Amino acid sequence: MRIRIYPENPNEREIDKVVQFLRDGGLIVYPTDTIYGLGCDIFNARAVEKICRHKKIDPRKANLSFICYDLSDISEYAKVDNPTFKLMKKNLPGAFTFILNGNNNLPKLFRNKKTVGIRVPDNNIIRELVKGLGNPILSTSVRDDDDEILEYFTDPELIEERYAHIADVVVDGGMGTLDPSTIVDCTGDEPVIVRQGKGELIW
Repeated sequence: MRIRIYPENPNEREIDKVVQFLRDGGLIVYPTDTIYGLGCDIFNARAVEKICRHKKIDPRKANLSFICYDLSDISEYAKVDNPTFKLMKKNLPGAFTFILNGNNNLPKLFRNKKTVGIRVPDNNIIRELVKGLGNPILSTSVRDDDDEILEYFTDPELIEERYAHIADVVVDGGMGTLDPSTIVDCTGDEPVIVRQGKGELIW
């Protein structure tokens, strides 16, 4: 199923419809400010495991990210010191993944992981979905490292064809991009850019 939602003014009824799929343990494909993502409710272990099986990764070891609504959400799941908070405040919402030390509020499936990737994309659709759900959404790119057919990852119609077997809903927010987020590791003494992507970090 493909549901069209306009990023400038997301339709509340359509947002609620997608949120219900998430609450029921469904998987969704959704737009971000970078590549389209595949995600689910982070507290639904069965849905998380389904995504990990699809991506052929171990949820206890994989570097999975969460999409949060805003900065106040982040401190619920990760330890954030003042310099890191100031850095994130300058750059979020934006095309960044910040690697942070996790805390005890992480879902059980992720407790063995000491760190967590946090995103607050500059995209109203996915942020409204997180807000409606009431907790973060798991985030992994629809693009696999060995994939080469690029239009599959930017065109929602083609994404739906490819992901119909695993995703309950493809949220069509218009054409996506092929640029990944910039990854910033904030777990050491100083923040380190470990992958330069779309986001240009403001220090």
